[in-house]
Amino acid sequence: MEILLRSCPNFAAKSPVKLGFHRCFGFRTVAISKQSCNVKLRAISRSSEDGSSFVEDVKKNGVLFGAEMDESGSVVGFRLGPQSGDTQVSNTHDNVSDDKKEVIVDDELVQKTYTEVTHHIVFVTSEASPYSKTGGLGDVCGSLPIALAARGHRVMVVTPRYLCGGPSDRKFDSAVDLDCRIKVSCSGGVQEVVFFHEYKAGVDWVFVDHPSFHRPGNPYGDAYGAFGDNQFRFTLLCHAACEAPLVLPLGGHMYGEKCLFLANDWHAGLVPVLLAAKYRPYGVYKDARSIVVIHNLAHQGVEPASTYSNFGLPPEWYGTLGWVFPTWARTHALDTGEAVNILKGAIVTADRILTVSQGYSWEITTPEGGNGLDELLSSRKTVVNGITNGIDVTEWNPSVDEHIPSHYSLDDLSGKTECKIALQRELGLPIRPDCPLIGFIGRLDYQKGIDIILSGTPDLLQDDVQFIMLGSGEKQYEDWMRATEATFKDKFRGWVGFNVPISHRITAGCDILLMPSRFEPCGLNQLYAMRYGTVPVVHATGGLGDTVKTFNPFADEGKGEGTGWAFKPLTRESMLDALWVAIETYRNHKTSWGGLMKRGMERDYSWDNAAVQYEQVFKWAFIDPPYVS
Repeated sequence: MEILLRSCPNFAAKSPVKLGFHRCFGFRTVAISKQSCNVKLRAISRSSEDGSSFVEDVKKNGVLFGAEMDESGSVVGFRLGPQSGDTQVSNTHDNVSDDKKEVIVDDELVQKTYTEVTHHIVFVTSEASPYSKTGGLGDVCGSLPIALAARGHRVMVVTPRYLCGGPSDRKFDSAVDLDCRIKVSCSGGVQEVVFFHEYKAGVDWVFVDHPSFHRPGNPYGDAYGAFGDNQFRFTLLCHAACEAPLVLPLGGHMYGEKCLFLANDWHAGLVPVLLAAKYRPYGVYKDARSIVVIHNLAHQGVEPASTYSNFGLPPEWYGTLGWVFPTWARTHALDTGEAVNILKGAIVTADRILTVSQGYSWEITTPEGGNGLDELLSSRKTVVNGITNGIDVTEWNPSVDEHIPSHYSLDDLSGKTECKIALQRELGLPIRPDCPLIGFIGRLDYQKGIDIILSGTPDLLQDDVQFIMLGSGEKQYEDWMRATEATFKDKFRGWVGFNVPISHRITAGCDILLMPSRFEPCGLNQLYAMRYGTVPVVHATGGLGDTVKTFNPFADEGKGEGTGWAFKPLTRESMLDALWVAIETYRNHKTSWGGLMKRGMERDYSWDNAAVQYEQVFKWAFIDPPYVS
């Protein structure tokens, strides 16, 4: 059987070598990613049960031959087929011969292909950028899978196919109907879901299609609030995600039962429960593992206890999801407080628990940060870990950012001053390059500490500073921003709403970024800021405390250390003290300020760094047996 190996259409071989291999059988498609033109080997022999690499199997059993070229002479594909004979390596440009089945390929690429495929990974998520996104969850599930695939893993992302009836629907145009329908028993009936698929950036993007995902609004609600059937919608997602590795022949080969499921937040929280209750008792997924990734513990998928029957789970598993509200949280005297909590079920049944920063992994085990699940999480603390998110270092790169007026880098920071002047001009502030410019980007709500900013701004603006805020949220804070701008016309600007280009320009143009969040599982804006040479001043919580190290001018033989200021406790006074120290450093200690900028810009923000840490947790997940009741 011949299988076409797809490649980057613009790839042209240089320093070619010819490879001849022995007979082959049962391989799936192999791809060369368009981004790096490295051969992304997505193949596993059907006879291989231990996850051995495609390259090693080809060396023993197969042959790579028959380069296909387009009209320009660029290689667009290879063919894999049966052959006998000795392996030959040559540096000549001879044509492929019928008897030796040789192909000219790039010797540099050949060395990059020897990546062991260690896991079949299935991300289950309610959003994944660029297809759907409301916050950091979409960023993580749009970037981390690509980083893991680039490291040799086989990766599938399962997420809903949201159709809103607007331009955003076009993001799914390249996804094809797999003509695979499955029946899901839940909510007192049988639902049919359809799978769509797109292979991009080395990842299988699988979209679950059902009428409940077709409506105006965002993934969770519209202008009138959260959708009332969200429990039903994400129950469908979880059932479909558990079936996908068993029924979808992606690249000609199923993912199979030995998968590693990454269930992100409560929307995917039923996945580990279903593995334990629906599949393993019947010998299915007995070698699979599950990891629940908590991006925000405040959202847990809690519904009345009577809705348990909607999950399609055996009655005896109720205790896994059963939840009782404390007396003070009940609505009336006859309220028993009984409920079901999807995230609780995930925490009980998952093999490992991950959060998006080390600090947050500890905070969720405390009464202050556990949102009622702290005792349960403490009981499982031996399997709880935190890994700080990465960022898209291509989108957030001051040397090539299309949204900023002047590019700059660590070696040449002159463009940052030009970005500051352009931002002041755009927002109608006095053009003063030497005036400390403070920025805030985020939701206008209690979590982000907007009330602390509100109480401290009058005193802050008595100083010779400028302050810019971008965000939307609670109406009282939006109105306050407008009123403050009217009062301090030469010092304050409030942009109500969200605008991607202006967020980039604020990040590049400001000197200081303020983030007084009450809790922040990871936080991304402080990472963007440091990459752009903007110094963060943050509340030392969660990922903010992990990533922003307070400046110490006396360390490193007087050269200093740290990337910003992380203050505690979260009070008006603590925030203002940290801001005034930052402002004083900016004005009167230029060398120290330059060191702060440099250390921030030198950090490794890539997802590759995070992917290595995820791989360690994957190994731990397979050391212990899977969860059984």
